[in-house]
This record gives sequence, C-alpha cells and structure tokens, in this order.
Amino acid sequence: MTDATLPDLDHAVFIRRSIELAAASRAAGNHPFAALLVGPDGEVLMEQFNTFGEKGDSTGHAERVLMTRASVTYPVEFLRGCTMYTSAEPCAMCAGSVYWAGVGRVVHGISEHDLKEMIGPNPENLTMDLPCRTIFAAGQRRVEVIGPLLSEESAVVHKDFW
Repeated sequence: MTDATLPDLDHAVFIRRSIELAAASRAAGNHPFAALLVGPDGEVLMEQFNTFGEKGDSTGHAERVLMTRASVTYPVEFLRGCTMYTSAEPCAMCAGSVYWAGVGRVVHGISEHDLKEMIGPNPENLTMDLPCRTIFAAGQRRVEVIGPLLSEESAVVHKDFW
C-alpha cells in the first residue's frame, strides 16, 4: 500500500474526538483511553473506550478492542485504506492488533514515552517505552504512523487519574 491510497484527513479533528472519548471512558469508570476507526471517505466507522474498568480485562485497551471489532466487520482490503485515531500511542499489544487487522494508518496523541513518564509504575498500566513505529517496522507490511499529535491536549485526561 502506498501513501497515496490513504485519504487526506483533518487529523486534529479526529484526535480531538479520541480525547473526548477518552474523557468519557474515564467518566464511565474505565482507564482514560479511546480510539476510533475512520474510513477512506472520512466517515467515523467505530468508536471505542478502554474496557478495563467495566469488564476487568487488562487486555481491554481501546485500540485492541476496536481492532477486534473492525477485523470481524470489514475485510482487510478495506481496512488498508482506514485510519485509527487514538488518544495515546498504541502499546505493543495494540500495535500488534492494528498490524494483524490490516489498518493502513495510525494517528496518535501522547507518546508511550511521555505517558510512561506521566504515569510511572502504576500496576494498572505498566506502560512500555516501545514506540509503535518499532513494532510496525518489524512487520512485512507498512503501517503509516503520525504522531504524537496534540500531545498536551491528550495528556489532560490522565491528570490526577493515576
């Protein structure tokens, strides 16, 4: 897949939506993370909160749950032209789910590195300082990454949470 096949979208609009969703996730008793899937035409196809609080699933990261939903809903050929927007850089597990689902681009807010610095060694979120670009670079297909984008705005929802 070449970059030309991915749509030119207003990334700030969708990152801000992921931040709004992360705040709603927090308000619902979940960890403050969220993600959304945007189709090739710029339509929001799916939105997802983190599900740790409501289900107690430590693998219930918003990005992973979103990719599970997307991969059973859309063919990989379609997902290659889609973008996942997320309030924070995908962790290794979530980056793996993006790769396996077939999504063509990830746009994220705060970086894993900065999130780790902010959270520290919290047992509910032992953040790794492992960029999603590193995970994708180990694969056999290209996943475009844009970010961190609006990092300071993305960090606000984590203030006084951890």
